[in-house]
Amino acid sequence: MKSNYKPLGKYIQPVVGRNNDLGDLPLMGLSIQKKFIPSIANTIGTDMSTYRIIERNQFAYGPVTSRNGDKITIALFNDYEKALISQAYIPFEVKDNNELEPEYLMMWFRRPEFDRYARFKSHGSAREIFDWDEMCNTLLPIPSITKQKEIVKEYNAIQNRIALNQKLIQKLEETAQAIYKQWFVEFEFPDENGKTYKSNGGEMVWNEELQKEIPLGWEIASIGKYSKVKSGFAFKSEWWQSSGIPVIKIGSINNNTINKDSLDFVSADKVEKAKNYRVQEGDIVIAMTGATIGKIGLVPKLNDTILVNQRVGMFDLGNNPTEKTAFLYFNLLNDFVQNEIKNVGGDSAQANISNGQIQEIEMLYPTNNLILNFNRIGKPIIETILRKIAENQKLTELKDLLLSKLATIEN
Repeated sequence: MKSNYKPLGKYIQPVVGRNNDLGDLPLMGLSIQKKFIPSIANTIGTDMSTYRIIERNQFAYGPVTSRNGDKITIALFNDYEKALISQAYIPFEVKDNNELEPEYLMMWFRRPEFDRYARFKSHGSAREIFDWDEMCNTLLPIPSITKQKEIVKEYNAIQNRIALNQKLIQKLEETAQAIYKQWFVEFEFPDENGKTYKSNGGEMVWNEELQKEIPLGWEIASIGKYSKVKSGFAFKSEWWQSSGIPVIKIGSINNNTINKDSLDFVSADKVEKAKNYRVQEGDIVIAMTGATIGKIGLVPKLNDTILVNQRVGMFDLGNNPTEKTAFLYFNLLNDFVQNEIKNVGGDSAQANISNGQIQEIEMLYPTNNLILNFNRIGKPIIETILRKIAENQKLTELKDLLLSKLATIEN
């Protein structure tokens, strides 16, 4: 063992923090993403004096580890000056911030190796517990406080860049959504003279199905008119491995894109079997089953070959998908289309919709020229979003690399 590895118990102490004064404080919980989140617990009639107070720069963790799979719920509190947490959590703090930087310690807790250690050290028959003694026995490298602050600064620089990219992605999506709403909901798209259509006397006709007026030349048409849909390939369970050719599963679709950390992989010799189930950067996939039916993902640059698993729908947008992505993408995010998907497939854990049923879902269909114009505006927005997603994937890899190197940190 390296000389700078120390037992954590030398540097931390428990916090009592009882809510004896019944202060009006926010109630927080912990997630397996190692963050504090607002609690949704019903506290009506609850004795709030049993809850614990946590303060800024203090930690809390859930000692029962058997509920969370491979993760341990632990987080550093920095949301408010004070908050309440359940008595089920154990709060603690660093004794001396001049010896151990709390954010440096939180970096150690974010490592998957710590999760594995905590699960291994958990014990109990009815439920497995990672108790306070085991937490104190945790060994980790404690370099000089100057070195700790340097590491934290480097980590936060990566985190801040990721957050900045996320804000830009959100702003770009909001901009495109606003244009989509103006054109296809409010019917204020530019006419042949560059003026807004509806407010400048553009001809409207009554649509019986929608029970409202729509622009002349528009119609109600199915998604299939714009793009065919195909379900992914039925990969065998024994084919999955930890690296190789990436495969998109339903669990990989998050926040309207693909979470690289949630991908599964198959060996290269399986590509030929699934050659008709490939997607590329700019394509769109959709969940076809389960409680998250209808969620969509914009496919970023993941690999030269990206395959799709069964029960994930893939839209056929051609060889240059970003030329056609924008119109379909923002239609699929439309509440009307999402509700139609749930009406057909259901909204429970057993929800299910076929590719044919997705194709038959109807949407308001404008003129081809207007679709082309919207896609022309949307293409650079989609391409920028894809670049920022790819950049965040690289930054996340760099962040994970930094966390992995903590084990070899020297003074």
